[in-house]
Amino acid sequence: MAYADAVEFDPTRDYPLGRRRPDLVTTPSGLRQADVTLDALRAGTVDRDDVRATAETIKRQAAVALAAGRMPLAENLLRAAELAAVPADTVLEIYTALRPRRATAAELEAWAERLERELAAPRMATFVREALAVYAQRGLLAVHERSPAQV
Repeated sequence: MAYADAVEFDPTRDYPLGRRRPDLVTTPSGLRQADVTLDALRAGTVDRDDVRATAETIKRQAAVALAAGRMPLAENLLRAAELAAVPADTVLEIYTALRPRRATAAELEAWAERLERELAAPRMATFVREALAVYAQRGLLAVHERSPAQV
């Protein structure tokens, strides 16, 4: 995994990030981890999107997993990093489509293409295509196109 960052970061020394390097953990709007509190939420200074992890934080967690020799976890985290900026409703649509018998081969391929082209998520696109192949082999694809109300 190639990971370049503008700040110095050692995945073996700086883990856990929230305790050892809280300066590296921020919200999508730039709030520091220490600023995300219940009081701030009640005061309206923290938005619900501020409890989402940033792609940068998730990539750092992937680097920690890789340094510990946990490649499958690192790959999962890199896919999550790709989805960090994707709206929650879109992530839920993808999740739903990946459930057995919820999507046809064409629908899953359409998701893979959208992930690659529109959402800048090539690892997730590969994951969806891998799921498509496994579902096809095991008979887990939907047979007919579904309307959004049926999904």
